[in-house]
Amino acid sequence: MTEFKVPELGENVASGDVTRVLVNVGDTINKEQPVLELETDKATIEVPSSVAGVVKEIKVKKGDKVTVGAVVLTVDAPSSNGGGAAVPQETASAKTEEAPAQPPAEPPAPDEVKPAAESKPAPEAAPSSAPSSAGSSSRVVPMPLRQAPEPFDSAQGKATVGQPPPPRPDGRPAPASPGVRRLAREIGVNINEVEGTGPGGRISQEDVKEHARRILSSVGAAGAGAALVRPARQLPDFQKWGAVERQPWSNIRRATSEHLSHAWTTIPHVTQFDKADVTSLEELRQRHKERVAEAGGQLTITAMLVKILATAVGKFPQFNASIDTERGEIIYKKYVNIGVAVDTDRGLLVPVIRDADRKNINQIAIEVKQTAEKARDRKLSLDEMSGGGISISNLGGIGGTYFTPIVNWPEVAILGVSRGTTEPVWKPSTGAGQGEFLPRQMLPLSLSYDHRVIDGADAMRFLRWVVDAIEQPFLLSLIG
Repeated sequence: MTEFKVPELGENVASGDVTRVLVNVGDTINKEQPVLELETDKATIEVPSSVAGVVKEIKVKKGDKVTVGAVVLTVDAPSSNGGGAAVPQETASAKTEEAPAQPPAEPPAPDEVKPAAESKPAPEAAPSSAPSSAGSSSRVVPMPLRQAPEPFDSAQGKATVGQPPPPRPDGRPAPASPGVRRLAREIGVNINEVEGTGPGGRISQEDVKEHARRILSSVGAAGAGAALVRPARQLPDFQKWGAVERQPWSNIRRATSEHLSHAWTTIPHVTQFDKADVTSLEELRQRHKERVAEAGGQLTITAMLVKILATAVGKFPQFNASIDTERGEIIYKKYVNIGVAVDTDRGLLVPVIRDADRKNINQIAIEVKQTAEKARDRKLSLDEMSGGGISISNLGGIGGTYFTPIVNWPEVAILGVSRGTTEPVWKPSTGAGQGEFLPRQMLPLSLSYDHRVIDGADAMRFLRWVVDAIEQPFLLSLIG
């Protein structure tokens, strides 16, 4: 018998909820065949099997929460199959009976578990006026600070100013991902002091938070403790005023809450507003949308704005950057990846259009449509939501005028789009006339940005450049 265990699911993903079991007892499965669908805090993913054979036992069911390393199912693996396809046990037994003189083959070693997906630190969910979560109201949850405190020495009960964290007793590096190390730095925990509860002692974000709680219990709420956490306030008993219903947060909604709480407390947000005359752009969209539809895409304002933003960040590189506070550096990205927020029944997801500066609007329109469909169908991989440089959140299909989108950390800017309206706009005469008011389609734009990297004047220049590109579509072709 060979066990199949939950493999590594991606950066900072330690568990998931089972939404579907894709095989049954008695099924013959092959390697890389999807056997399980999990909803993690970043996406819903299909988990492929790393073993082949006949399923003998399934140890999970829909609704179970499983962690990395948990046994999902056991299979009766074939002793030899030549081409790698699974062979039912009875077939193998029959072959053995036909040739009893041959020594039985040694059982194969369990296959190495392969990661379902590799990921860079993700947008963990989403930008928007509401685009990851803390625990229950009785728990004390560390909250990120605007400035990372000095590493805290729990033995001495004080901050070790200017000193690197002491090494682990065995001298080996702590088994933790970059995202977990970042969390430890931001809340002032020495990662080398944290005891990991994952496979092989791997340290998770929850391990770091639990270590911080233990520090608080030993040193009290004053001093460094006050810098580490903000205690949750007790909720009132809402049932005193009427009936209520409680529903658990989904993993994606929880991740959205945590991600945006971190972004809001870390980034000094500023939002600037403007309107763009999209009358000419809308005429072009109507004229060419059928051609794009024939190619499998959908020519939307969002797709056109992706191309405009991809060009704009080439002129304003500080909008395609990230801050490395640990090293005191600004990272300017030489690639152009644009995140597009998608509204789904599970919350906001942000797939990324890669190398948008190298694609034409037709290609972008096709990709935006495909990724939006995958997001709604729970088919997005973690990698498809990673690596964005700047994002767009378009609420125009719902309504509203302006809003203040939250920057999708570690990005430094996001463009919000609201519903366009027809308004009278004064057009001065180019001749001897007095000019006149003309009906024009105006699109409200909201640009939120990280004021540590972007000054207000530069943000206004950037937004005006975007407006000019919208109002003069030929400009994109003119400047490339």
